Amino acid sequence: MLRYFVFIIGLVLPAFSVMADVYEDYIGTYSSLAIEQQEEFGIPASITLAQGLLESAAGRSSLATKGNNHFGIKCHKEWKGESMLRNDDAPNECFRVYNSPEESFRDHSLFLKRDRYKSLFRLDPTDYRNWAFGLKECGYATDPNYGARLVAIIERYSLYNFDTLTGAMDEETVQFIMDSMSHSHPVRKSRGLHYVMAFPGDTYKSIAKEFGLKEKKLKEFNDAGRSDNIKEWEEVYLEPKREVAPEGVNTVTIGEDDDMRSVSQRYGISLKALKALNKKAKDTPGTLLKLR
Repeated sequence: MLRYFVFIIGLVLPAFSVMADVYEDYIGTYSSLAIEQQEEFGIPASITLAQGLLESAAGRSSLATKGNNHFGIKCHKEWKGESMLRNDDAPNECFRVYNSPEESFRDHSLFLKRDRYKSLFRLDPTDYRNWAFGLKECGYATDPNYGARLVAIIERYSLYNFDTLTGAMDEETVQFIMDSMSHSHPVRKSRGLHYVMAFPGDTYKSIAKEFGLKEKKLKEFNDAGRSDNIKEWEEVYLEPKREVAPEGVNTVTIGEDDDMRSVSQRYGISLKALKALNKKAKDTPGTLLKLR
């Protein structure tokens, strides 16, 4: 029934239906692997799937397509296998390369069994929220909104159903909710800034309509030009961003698929303020930016 529905609305919303298929396909392909990891290692399947979806852009990132690396795991000292270089927190960082996605999923589980993440395993495996925010606190990612991003993905696709036996057997869990207007965006807050996480297929127009804002004003809040589109799982601020970045974060490198504007979104700093701090910096991957 869902496939037929996607075909029909594809005539009206082609980009959205294709995007829905990408995420639905990823969940359908790798949910069993995520469940296996939970059974063997105790990591919530929802967390594994959400991290895979986010880190690999639903299997479309160069790390995933060229190196079977679905979780953005860097080499570190103990890694003896193949590797590839990619711009991330610093230029040309070393990332692990695997022979298969299965190897990537298992290594991700082994990676989380290190002492750094020991506190997470005291949590109930159905407590995906604290797992998500705990990963950020334990240092899995430098992204200040990493935990909120994972929670948004889990709740958007009801991935928490995979954390229990009865939920994992529910055939409906991998079906994407097609009607975005009936699925409201939870409002989140970081450093006093109210924002929502963009779902695949969102536009500034649709989010502005949902929150009773003018599209032009919403774009101003997010430093978006006339032709700028919202990235999947990007922050969309409902008020003006700050003139300074969060304390404790002084520099950041523009990542492979990033630019100055996406960095400004991630850290809630206005693009104008970011450019003022980096007057001679190139807006290209690998460039080190000052945030303060």
